[in-house]
Amino acid sequence: MQMGYGFFQEQSMKLAMTAELRQAIAILQLSAADLVDFIHQQMNENPALEPIHIELTSREDLSEHLSETNFEWSDYIRARAQGDYSASAVRSIDNEFDPLERVADQTQSLESELLGQLAGIQSLDARLQTVCACLVGNLDEKGYLDLTVEQLAVACQVELKEARKALGIVQSLEPHGIGARNLKECLMIQLSVKGMGESLAYQIVKNHIQALADGKMQQIATSLKVSLQQVQAAIDQIRDLDPRPGLRYERFISHYIIPDVFVDRAANEWIISVNDRFAAHLKISENYRTISRQEQEVRHYMREKLRDARWLIKSIEQRNLTLYRVTEAIVHTQRSFFEKGVAFLKPMTLKEIAEVIGAHESTVSRATDHKYAQTPRGIFPLKYFFSSGVSTIRGEMTSSESVKAKLSAWIKKEDGSRPLSDQKLSDRLNAEGISISRRTVAKYREQLGILPSAKRKRYR
Repeated sequence: MQMGYGFFQEQSMKLAMTAELRQAIAILQLSAADLVDFIHQQMNENPALEPIHIELTSREDLSEHLSETNFEWSDYIRARAQGDYSASAVRSIDNEFDPLERVADQTQSLESELLGQLAGIQSLDARLQTVCACLVGNLDEKGYLDLTVEQLAVACQVELKEARKALGIVQSLEPHGIGARNLKECLMIQLSVKGMGESLAYQIVKNHIQALADGKMQQIATSLKVSLQQVQAAIDQIRDLDPRPGLRYERFISHYIIPDVFVDRAANEWIISVNDRFAAHLKISENYRTISRQEQEVRHYMREKLRDARWLIKSIEQRNLTLYRVTEAIVHTQRSFFEKGVAFLKPMTLKEIAEVIGAHESTVSRATDHKYAQTPRGIFPLKYFFSSGVSTIRGEMTSSESVKAKLSAWIKKEDGSRPLSDQKLSDRLNAEGISISRRTVAKYREQLGILPSAKRKRYR
Protein backbone atom coordinates (compact mmCIF):
# COMPACT_ATOMS: atom_id res chain seq x y z
CA MET A 1 0.00 0.00 0.00
CA GLN A 2 1.44 3.32 -1.08
CA MET A 3 1.42 6.12 1.50
CA GLY A 4 2.03 9.80 1.02
CA TYR A 5 1.09 13.35 1.85
CA GLY A 6 -1.70 15.33 0.24
CA PHE A 7 -4.28 18.10 0.67
CA PHE A 8 -7.92 17.08 0.92
CA GLN A 9 -11.07 19.13 1.42
CA GLU A 10 -14.02 17.77 3.36
CA GLN A 11 -17.04 19.02 5.33
CA SER A 12 -17.64 18.17 8.99
CA MET A 13 -19.78 19.41 11.88
CA LYS A 14 -18.51 20.02 15.38
CA LEU A 15 -19.54 22.01 18.44
CA ALA A 16 -17.47 25.17 18.84
CA MET A 17 -16.94 26.30 22.43
CA THR A 18 -17.09 30.06 21.96
CA ALA A 19 -16.01 32.56 24.59
CA GLU A 20 -19.66 33.54 25.13
CA LEU A 21 -20.70 29.93 25.71
CA ARG A 22 -17.87 29.40 28.16
CA GLN A 23 -18.98 32.51 30.03
CA ALA A 24 -22.58 31.31 30.17
CA ILE A 25 -21.47 27.96 31.60
CA ALA A 26 -19.27 29.70 34.16
CA ILE A 27 -22.12 32.01 35.25
CA LEU A 28 -24.46 29.03 35.70
CA GLN A 29 -22.02 27.53 38.18
CA LEU A 30 -21.71 30.69 40.28
CA SER A 31 -23.34 30.84 43.68
CA ALA A 32 -25.23 33.95 44.78
CA ALA A 33 -22.18 35.34 46.60
CA ASP A 34 -19.82 34.63 43.68
CA LEU A 35 -22.27 36.15 41.22
CA VAL A 36 -22.17 39.44 43.14
CA ASP A 37 -18.38 39.62 42.82
CA PHE A 38 -18.54 38.65 39.14
CA ILE A 39 -21.12 41.34 38.31
CA HIS A 40 -19.12 44.01 40.10
CA GLN A 41 -16.01 42.97 38.20
CA GLN A 42 -17.84 43.12 34.86
CA MET A 43 -19.29 46.54 35.66
CA ASN A 44 -15.79 47.84 36.36
CA GLU A 45 -14.48 46.42 33.06
CA ASN A 46 -17.40 47.23 30.76
CA PRO A 47 -18.60 50.88 30.64
CA ALA A 48 -21.72 49.83 28.70
CA LEU A 49 -23.19 48.19 31.82
CA GLU A 50 -25.05 50.04 34.55
CA PRO A 51 -27.23 48.80 37.44
CA ILE A 52 -30.99 49.14 37.72
CA HIS A 53 -33.43 48.30 40.48
CA ILE A 54 -36.38 46.13 39.46
CA GLU A 55 -38.79 43.74 41.04
CA LEU A 56 -39.66 40.58 39.10
CA THR A 57 -42.56 38.59 40.48
CA SER A 58 -43.60 36.33 37.61
CA ARG A 59 -42.52 34.84 34.33
CA GLU A 60 -44.39 37.61 32.49
CA ASP A 61 -42.44 40.26 34.43
CA LEU A 62 -39.23 38.50 33.49
CA SER A 63 -40.10 38.58 29.79
CA GLU A 64 -41.23 42.22 30.06
CA HIS A 65 -37.94 43.17 31.69
CA LEU A 66 -36.01 41.52 28.88
CA SER A 67 -38.00 43.39 26.25
CA GLU A 68 -37.44 46.68 28.04
CA THR A 69 -33.69 46.21 27.71
CA ASN A 70 -34.15 46.19 23.89
CA PHE A 71 -33.01 42.61 23.35
CA GLU A 72 -34.56 40.04 21.09
CA TRP A 73 -34.09 37.32 23.71
CA SER A 74 -37.62 36.90 25.04
CA ASP A 75 -38.21 34.11 22.55
CA TYR A 76 -34.87 32.57 23.43
CA ILE A 77 -35.75 32.21 27.12
CA ARG A 78 -39.45 31.52 26.51
CA ALA A 79 -38.56 28.63 24.21
CA ARG A 80 -36.59 27.06 27.02
CA ALA A 81 -39.14 27.71 29.75
CA GLN A 82 -41.45 24.81 30.49
CA GLY A 83 -44.30 24.41 32.92
CA ASP A 84 -46.58 26.90 34.67
CA TYR A 85 -44.66 29.68 36.41
CA SER A 86 -47.51 30.92 38.54
CA ALA A 87 -45.16 31.03 41.52
CA SER A 88 -42.62 33.78 41.97
CA ALA A 89 -39.68 33.29 39.64
CA VAL A 90 -37.38 36.00 40.80
CA ARG A 91 -37.97 38.36 43.68
CA SER A 92 -36.38 41.49 44.99
CA ILE A 93 -36.10 41.58 48.76
CA ASP A 94 -34.48 44.97 49.18
CA ASN A 95 -36.92 45.84 51.96
CA GLU A 96 -36.65 42.50 53.75
CA PHE A 97 -34.52 41.66 56.75
CA ASP A 98 -30.85 41.34 55.88
CA PRO A 99 -29.34 38.49 57.95
CA LEU A 100 -25.79 39.64 57.17
CA GLU A 101 -26.38 42.72 59.30
CA ARG A 102 -26.47 40.43 62.32
CA VAL A 103 -23.14 38.70 61.58
CA ALA A 104 -20.64 39.50 64.30
CA ASP A 105 -17.41 41.16 63.28
CA GLN A 106 -14.57 38.97 64.51
CA THR A 107 -11.79 41.52 64.97
CA GLN A 108 -10.02 40.14 68.07
CA SER A 109 -7.27 37.68 67.17
CA LEU A 110 -5.52 35.26 69.49
CA GLU A 111 -2.27 37.19 69.15
CA SER A 112 -3.80 40.56 70.07
CA GLU A 113 -5.62 39.00 73.04
CA LEU A 114 -2.43 37.45 74.44
CA LEU A 115 -0.36 40.59 73.84
CA GLY A 116 -3.00 42.58 75.70
CA GLN A 117 -2.74 40.25 78.69
CA LEU A 118 1.07 40.49 78.63
CA ALA A 119 0.87 44.30 78.65
CA GLY A 120 -1.19 44.08 81.83
CA ILE A 121 1.53 42.17 83.76
CA GLN A 122 3.33 45.02 85.54
CA SER A 123 6.10 42.82 86.96
CA LEU A 124 7.21 41.82 83.48
CA ASP A 125 10.35 43.65 82.34
CA ALA A 126 10.70 44.90 78.77
CA ARG A 127 13.17 42.21 77.67
CA LEU A 128 11.07 39.31 78.94
CA GLN A 129 7.96 40.88 77.49
CA THR A 130 9.70 40.96 74.10
CA VAL A 131 10.56 37.26 74.39
CA CYS A 132 6.96 36.44 75.32
CA ALA A 133 5.72 38.45 72.34
CA CYS A 134 8.12 36.50 70.11
CA LEU A 135 6.73 33.26 71.50
CA VAL A 136 3.13 34.41 70.93
CA GLY A 137 3.98 35.18 67.33
CA ASN A 138 5.07 31.58 66.82
CA LEU A 139 1.78 30.01 67.99
CA ASP A 140 -0.37 28.28 65.38
CA GLU A 141 -4.11 28.80 64.97
CA LYS A 142 -4.85 26.12 67.59
CA GLY A 143 -2.68 27.93 70.14
CA TYR A 144 0.08 25.32 70.02
CA LEU A 145 3.82 26.05 69.91
CA ASP A 146 5.50 24.04 67.17
CA LEU A 147 9.00 24.89 68.42
CA THR A 148 11.07 23.30 71.15
CA VAL A 149 12.44 25.51 73.93
CA GLU A 150 15.86 25.33 72.31
CA GLN A 151 14.49 26.42 68.92
CA LEU A 152 12.54 29.18 70.63
CA ALA A 153 15.69 30.49 72.29
CA VAL A 154 17.44 30.64 68.93
CA ALA A 155 14.44 32.28 67.21
CA CYS A 156 14.11 34.94 69.90
CA GLN A 157 17.90 35.29 70.32
CA VAL A 158 17.84 34.74 74.09
CA GLU A 159 19.30 32.28 76.55
CA LEU A 160 17.60 28.96 77.22
CA LYS A 161 16.69 30.02 80.76
CA GLU A 162 14.84 33.10 79.53
CA ALA A 163 13.01 31.07 76.86
CA ARG A 164 11.75 28.60 79.50
CA LYS A 165 10.59 31.44 81.75
CA ALA A 166 8.77 33.13 78.85
CA LEU A 167 7.07 29.84 77.96
CA GLY A 168 5.82 29.46 81.52
CA ILE A 169 4.40 32.98 81.47
CA VAL A 170 2.58 32.45 78.16
CA GLN A 171 1.19 29.12 79.34
CA SER A 172 -0.34 30.91 82.34
CA LEU A 173 -2.39 33.18 80.08
CA GLU A 174 -5.98 32.63 79.04
CA PRO A 175 -7.43 30.66 77.37
CA HIS A 176 -5.68 27.99 79.38
CA GLY A 177 -3.71 25.48 77.34
CA ILE A 178 -2.13 28.16 75.15
CA GLY A 179 1.56 27.59 74.41
CA ALA A 180 1.39 23.81 74.75
CA ARG A 181 3.60 21.83 72.44
CA ASN A 182 1.23 18.90 72.03
CA LEU A 183 -2.23 17.72 73.01
CA LYS A 184 -1.05 16.00 76.19
CA GLU A 185 0.61 19.15 77.52
CA CYS A 186 -2.44 21.25 76.55
CA LEU A 187 -4.80 19.05 78.59
CA MET A 188 -2.39 18.79 81.51
CA ILE A 189 -2.11 22.60 81.71
CA GLN A 190 -5.89 22.96 81.85
CA LEU A 191 -6.25 20.26 84.52
CA SER A 192 -3.50 21.88 86.61
CA VAL A 193 -5.20 25.27 86.43
CA LYS A 194 -8.39 23.63 87.71
CA GLY A 195 -6.50 22.21 90.68
CA MET A 196 -6.68 18.66 89.31
CA GLY A 197 -2.95 18.04 89.05
CA GLU A 198 -3.22 14.95 91.25
CA SER A 199 -6.53 13.68 89.87
CA LEU A 200 -7.25 10.46 88.02
CA ALA A 201 -7.98 12.47 84.90
CA TYR A 202 -4.49 14.01 85.08
CA GLN A 203 -2.89 10.56 85.43
CA ILE A 204 -4.82 9.25 82.44
CA VAL A 205 -3.72 12.17 80.26
CA LYS A 206 -0.13 11.98 81.44
CA ASN A 207 0.44 8.22 81.19
CA HIS A 208 -2.36 6.70 79.10
CA ILE A 209 -3.36 9.23 76.46
CA GLN A 210 -2.97 6.74 73.60
CA ALA A 211 -5.18 4.19 75.36
CA LEU A 212 -7.64 7.04 75.98
CA ALA A 213 -7.70 7.86 72.26
CA ASP A 214 -8.26 4.19 71.42
CA GLY A 215 -11.11 3.89 73.92
CA LYS A 216 -9.35 1.15 75.91
CA MET A 217 -11.02 1.90 79.22
CA GLN A 218 -10.49 -1.59 80.63
CA GLN A 219 -6.74 -1.32 80.01
CA ILE A 220 -6.62 2.06 81.78
CA ALA A 221 -8.66 0.78 84.73
CA THR A 222 -6.40 -2.27 85.14
CA SER A 223 -3.20 -0.23 84.89
CA LEU A 224 -4.33 2.37 87.43
CA LYS A 225 -6.15 -0.19 89.62
CA VAL A 226 -9.45 1.66 89.60
CA SER A 227 -12.98 0.75 88.53
CA LEU A 228 -14.40 1.31 85.07
CA GLN A 229 -16.90 3.76 86.54
CA GLN A 230 -14.06 5.89 87.91
CA VAL A 231 -12.25 5.84 84.57
CA GLN A 232 -15.44 6.84 82.80
CA ALA A 233 -16.02 9.75 85.21
CA ALA A 234 -12.43 10.93 84.65
CA ILE A 235 -12.85 10.72 80.88
CA ASP A 236 -15.99 12.83 81.15
CA GLN A 237 -13.88 15.49 82.91
CA ILE A 238 -11.28 15.32 80.15
CA ARG A 239 -13.96 15.76 77.49
CA ASP A 240 -14.91 19.07 79.09
CA LEU A 241 -11.44 20.43 78.28
CA ASP A 242 -10.60 22.37 75.12
CA PRO A 243 -8.05 20.52 72.93
CA ARG A 244 -7.66 23.55 70.62
CA PRO A 245 -7.97 26.68 72.78
CA GLY A 246 -6.62 29.01 70.11
CA LEU A 247 -9.58 28.44 67.82
CA ARG A 248 -11.72 30.60 70.09
CA TYR A 249 -9.98 33.52 68.41
CA GLU A 250 -10.25 32.38 64.83
CA ARG A 251 -8.18 34.51 62.50
CA PHE A 252 -10.43 33.98 59.52
CA ILE A 253 -13.43 35.97 58.37
CA SER A 254 -16.77 34.65 59.59
CA HIS A 255 -18.24 32.17 57.16
CA TYR A 256 -21.89 32.50 56.25
CA ILE A 257 -24.21 31.09 53.63
CA ILE A 258 -26.25 33.18 51.22
CA PRO A 259 -29.19 31.09 49.94
CA ASP A 260 -29.46 30.98 46.15
CA VAL A 261 -33.15 30.08 46.20
CA PHE A 262 -36.00 30.37 48.67
CA VAL A 263 -38.66 27.69 49.06
CA ASP A 264 -41.69 28.94 51.00
CA ARG A 265 -45.16 27.57 51.53
CA ALA A 266 -48.34 29.56 50.96
CA ALA A 267 -51.52 27.57 51.66
CA ASN A 268 -51.02 24.30 49.76
CA GLU A 269 -48.59 25.72 47.19
CA TRP A 270 -44.82 25.79 47.34
CA ILE A 271 -43.37 29.14 46.24
CA ILE A 272 -39.90 29.17 44.69
CA SER A 273 -37.89 32.38 44.47
CA VAL A 274 -34.43 33.02 43.08
CA ASN A 275 -32.38 35.19 45.42
CA ASP A 276 -31.18 38.30 43.62
CA ARG A 277 -30.97 40.45 46.74
CA PHE A 278 -27.23 41.04 46.47
CA ALA A 279 -26.77 40.92 42.68
CA ALA A 280 -27.42 44.16 40.87
CA HIS A 281 -29.74 44.03 37.85
CA LEU A 282 -28.04 45.28 34.73
CA LYS A 283 -29.01 47.25 31.66
CA ILE A 284 -27.29 48.84 28.70
CA SER A 285 -26.19 52.39 29.34
CA GLU A 286 -28.13 54.77 27.10
CA ASN A 287 -25.15 57.12 26.98
CA TYR A 288 -22.85 54.52 25.50
CA ARG A 289 -25.61 53.28 23.20
CA THR A 290 -25.78 56.82 21.78
CA ILE A 291 -21.99 57.10 21.54
CA SER A 292 -21.82 53.87 19.58
CA ARG A 293 -24.05 55.44 16.90
CA GLN A 294 -22.44 58.89 16.77
CA GLU A 295 -18.70 58.59 17.32
CA GLN A 296 -17.10 56.95 14.27
CA GLU A 297 -13.64 56.45 15.82
CA VAL A 298 -14.93 54.54 18.86
CA ARG A 299 -17.78 52.68 17.13
CA HIS A 300 -15.93 49.37 16.85
CA TYR A 301 -14.85 49.43 20.50
CA MET A 302 -18.30 50.29 21.78
CA ARG A 303 -20.02 47.71 19.59
CA GLU A 304 -17.80 45.06 21.14
CA LYS A 305 -18.59 46.25 24.66
CA LEU A 306 -22.32 46.40 23.88
CA ARG A 307 -22.24 42.86 22.52
CA ASP A 308 -20.47 41.63 25.66
CA ALA A 309 -22.96 43.46 27.87
CA ARG A 310 -25.96 41.96 26.07
CA TRP A 311 -24.56 38.46 26.33
CA LEU A 312 -23.76 38.92 30.01
CA ILE A 313 -27.30 40.05 30.83
CA LYS A 314 -28.76 37.17 28.85
CA SER A 315 -26.48 34.67 30.60
CA ILE A 316 -27.47 35.92 34.07
CA GLU A 317 -31.18 35.79 33.26
CA GLN A 318 -30.75 32.31 31.81
CA ARG A 319 -28.91 31.23 34.97
CA ASN A 320 -31.76 32.43 37.16
CA LEU A 321 -34.35 30.70 35.00
CA THR A 322 -32.42 27.42 34.93
CA LEU A 323 -31.92 27.57 38.70
CA TYR A 324 -35.64 28.18 39.16
CA ARG A 325 -36.63 25.25 36.94
CA VAL A 326 -34.18 22.87 38.63
CA THR A 327 -35.41 23.88 42.09
CA GLU A 328 -39.04 23.56 40.99
CA ALA A 329 -38.38 20.01 39.77
CA ILE A 330 -36.59 19.16 43.06
CA VAL A 331 -39.49 20.48 45.15
CA HIS A 332 -42.01 18.54 43.04
CA THR A 333 -40.00 15.30 43.36
CA GLN A 334 -39.18 15.75 47.06
CA ARG A 335 -42.55 17.17 48.11
CA SER A 336 -42.84 14.57 50.91
CA PHE A 337 -39.56 15.81 52.40
CA PHE A 338 -40.71 19.43 52.50
CA GLU A 339 -44.04 18.48 54.06
CA LYS A 340 -43.04 15.65 56.44
CA GLY A 341 -39.27 15.73 57.03
CA VAL A 342 -36.01 14.00 56.21
CA ALA A 343 -37.41 10.52 56.87
CA PHE A 344 -39.42 10.94 53.66
CA LEU A 345 -36.53 12.02 51.44
CA LYS A 346 -36.58 10.00 48.22
CA PRO A 347 -33.62 8.74 46.20
CA MET A 348 -33.03 11.13 43.31
CA THR A 349 -30.41 11.49 40.59
CA LEU A 350 -29.26 14.35 38.39
CA LYS A 351 -30.49 12.42 35.37
CA GLU A 352 -34.06 12.33 36.68
CA ILE A 353 -34.19 16.11 37.15
CA ALA A 354 -32.51 16.65 33.77
CA GLU A 355 -35.26 14.64 32.09
CA VAL A 356 -37.97 16.62 33.89
CA ILE A 357 -36.68 20.03 32.78
CA GLY A 358 -35.47 18.86 29.36
CA ALA A 359 -31.82 19.72 29.92
CA HIS A 360 -28.53 17.83 29.97
CA GLU A 361 -27.39 16.15 33.16
CA SER A 362 -24.27 18.35 33.26
CA THR A 363 -26.49 21.46 33.23
CA VAL A 364 -28.31 20.26 36.33
CA SER A 365 -25.00 19.49 37.98
CA ARG A 366 -23.69 22.99 37.29
CA ALA A 367 -26.96 24.60 38.41
CA THR A 368 -26.86 22.83 41.79
CA ASP A 369 -23.14 22.96 42.49
CA HIS A 370 -22.23 25.12 45.55
CA LYS A 371 -25.78 26.47 45.82
CA TYR A 372 -28.15 26.48 48.79
CA ALA A 373 -31.91 26.52 49.27
CA GLN A 374 -33.57 28.16 52.25
CA THR A 375 -36.63 26.12 53.22
CA PRO A 376 -39.02 25.98 56.19
CA ARG A 377 -36.92 23.02 57.39
CA GLY A 378 -33.62 24.88 57.24
CA ILE A 379 -30.92 25.70 54.71
CA PHE A 380 -29.75 22.79 52.57
CA PRO A 381 -27.25 22.44 49.73
CA LEU A 382 -29.13 21.63 46.55
CA LYS A 383 -26.88 18.60 46.20
CA TYR A 384 -28.35 17.31 49.49
CA PHE A 385 -31.54 16.31 47.69
CA PHE A 386 -29.62 14.02 45.35
CA SER A 387 -28.85 10.84 47.26
CA SER A 388 -28.43 7.15 46.57
CA GLY A 389 -31.14 4.68 47.46
CA VAL A 390 -31.48 1.59 49.60
CA SER A 391 -33.87 -1.11 48.44
CA THR A 392 -36.82 -2.28 50.51
CA ILE A 393 -38.46 -5.70 50.71
CA ARG A 394 -41.32 -4.32 48.57
CA GLY A 395 -38.90 -3.59 45.74
CA GLU A 396 -39.02 0.17 46.30
CA MET A 397 -36.16 2.53 47.08
CA THR A 398 -35.62 4.77 50.10
CA SER A 399 -33.06 7.56 50.42
CA SER A 400 -29.78 6.92 52.21
CA GLU A 401 -30.27 10.24 54.02
CA SER A 402 -33.54 9.02 55.53
CA VAL A 403 -31.76 5.84 56.67
CA LYS A 404 -29.05 7.95 58.30
CA ALA A 405 -31.74 9.98 60.07
CA LYS A 406 -33.20 6.77 61.52
CA LEU A 407 -29.78 5.58 62.68
CA SER A 408 -29.01 8.91 64.34
CA ALA A 409 -32.39 8.98 66.12
CA TRP A 410 -32.05 5.41 67.41
CA ILE A 411 -28.52 5.94 68.71
CA LYS A 412 -29.55 9.13 70.54
CA LYS A 413 -32.26 7.19 72.38
CA GLU A 414 -30.22 4.05 73.09
CA ASP A 415 -29.39 2.75 76.55
CA GLY A 416 -25.81 3.86 77.22
CA SER A 417 -25.05 0.70 79.19
CA ARG A 418 -26.13 -1.41 76.21
CA PRO A 419 -25.44 0.59 73.04
CA LEU A 420 -26.76 -0.68 69.74
CA SER A 421 -24.19 -2.49 67.64
CA ASP A 422 -24.05 -2.14 63.85
CA GLN A 423 -25.60 -5.59 63.53
CA LYS A 424 -28.51 -4.68 65.80
CA LEU A 425 -29.10 -1.51 63.85
CA SER A 426 -29.04 -3.51 60.63
CA ASP A 427 -31.59 -5.96 62.08
CA ARG A 428 -33.89 -3.08 63.07
CA LEU A 429 -33.79 -1.60 59.59
CA ASN A 430 -34.45 -4.97 58.00
CA ALA A 431 -37.40 -5.42 60.35
CA GLU A 432 -38.80 -2.16 58.96
CA GLY A 433 -38.45 -3.48 55.43
CA ILE A 434 -35.17 -1.77 54.51
CA SER A 435 -32.65 -4.28 53.12
CA ILE A 436 -29.25 -3.19 54.41
CA SER A 437 -26.10 -4.97 55.54
CA ARG A 438 -24.06 -4.42 58.68
CA ARG A 439 -21.18 -3.01 56.64
CA THR A 440 -23.45 -0.39 55.07
CA VAL A 441 -24.76 0.57 58.52
CA ALA A 442 -21.14 0.97 59.71
CA LYS A 443 -20.38 3.20 56.71
CA TYR A 444 -23.40 5.43 57.37
CA ARG A 445 -22.55 5.60 61.09
CA GLU A 446 -19.01 6.75 60.30
CA GLN A 447 -20.36 9.37 57.88
CA LEU A 448 -22.51 10.69 60.73
CA GLY A 449 -19.42 10.93 62.96
CA ILE A 450 -20.80 8.41 65.50
CA LEU A 451 -18.42 6.14 67.41
CA PRO A 452 -18.76 2.32 67.41
CA SER A 453 -20.89 0.76 70.14
CA ALA A 454 -17.80 -0.31 72.13
CA LYS A 455 -16.73 3.34 72.46
CA ARG A 456 -20.24 4.56 73.24
CA LYS A 457 -20.73 2.18 76.16
CA ARG A 458 -21.42 3.76 79.56
CA TYR A 459 -20.55 1.97 82.82
CA ARG A 460 -22.82 2.35 85.81
